[in-house]
Amino acid sequence: MKPKVTIQAIAEAAGVSTATVDRVLNSRLPVREGTALRVIEAADRLGYHAVHLMRQRLPARAAHRRLGFCLQKRSSPFYQAFALALRDAVARQTDGRGTAVVEFVDDLEPAVIGEKLLELGRRCDALGMVALDHPHVNAAVAQLHEEGHPCLALLSDLGSPLRLGCVSIDDRQRGRTAAWAVRRLSRGEGEVAVFIGSHRYLGQELSEMAFRAALREQAPGLRVLDARVNLEDERLGYEATLGLLARHPQLVGLYDTGGGAMRGIVRALREEGAGRGIVVVAHGLTPDHRLALIDGVIDLVIQTPVGPVAETAVSVLLRALEPGAPVAFGQPFVLPFELYTAENV
Repeated sequence: MKPKVTIQAIAEAAGVSTATVDRVLNSRLPVREGTALRVIEAADRLGYHAVHLMRQRLPARAAHRRLGFCLQKRSSPFYQAFALALRDAVARQTDGRGTAVVEFVDDLEPAVIGEKLLELGRRCDALGMVALDHPHVNAAVAQLHEEGHPCLALLSDLGSPLRLGCVSIDDRQRGRTAAWAVRRLSRGEGEVAVFIGSHRYLGQELSEMAFRAALREQAPGLRVLDARVNLEDERLGYEATLGLLARHPQLVGLYDTGGGAMRGIVRALREEGAGRGIVVVAHGLTPDHRLALIDGVIDLVIQTPVGPVAETAVSVLLRALEPGAPVAFGQPFVLPFELYTAENV
């Protein structure tokens, strides 16, 4: 006689809790369809006698989810690509029974961002956001959490203890990678510039710190100048770079930790930096950056993999919405970045 298949055995085989198996079996509360299918497959493998009932009840459990995503800089090719990846991930992971509500904020004023997060978050079940770390933003996260809307930081972390976590690349590692490139490709001595969108972007701040630390440790002949804040603005990036080139004839390297102002930086380098041999490291493989790589204006691009980031973000948000799912705050979801030169674009 075959031993009886228990709920505990099914839970272990599916990698879920016994409470989740019970909900799938008895249709007590909604369960994300992907999780339900995993439970059913495990029950089938173990020979559970009621697996046919679980399959019959599956269609009635599917819940429509609205996932909100607050991104920045609508005109940015990077954020447009990220928005597309998020929409695709939501459609795929919900089998078409989910909606991605993607909206953009061009104004980096923290109060404006905080208001936008509240407005968008209340229209959705859960919210992913690219935002500055600021009390206005963290207050919005706390309020949405209180109202039952889980929040997840994207690309750059937040200080709020009530965010689910952050899906990003390793910012310390990318800063040190940028320093490695400048150290190995430059002529050895001179000045190095670093641009940052805002010190309120924790990811950019960490990258800048790691960049400085690596050069201080490994290349004492390279002096890193004070960081230039460009607010991810193309015009500010252009004007700041022109001034930099005029005032610093010994400039041998330039690192932009953000990406939103890089089009202006590249334009200034084409106009005034040609022939100076400045090693340039950028973030984000946009069409402009690709062309600048090919033309030798940029030497290295560090790329955030938007597809995997989107898939991970959607998975985390959907899991947080599962009834009875344990919620852990502040988890890092770190993905490997990609590197591009003129030879592999």
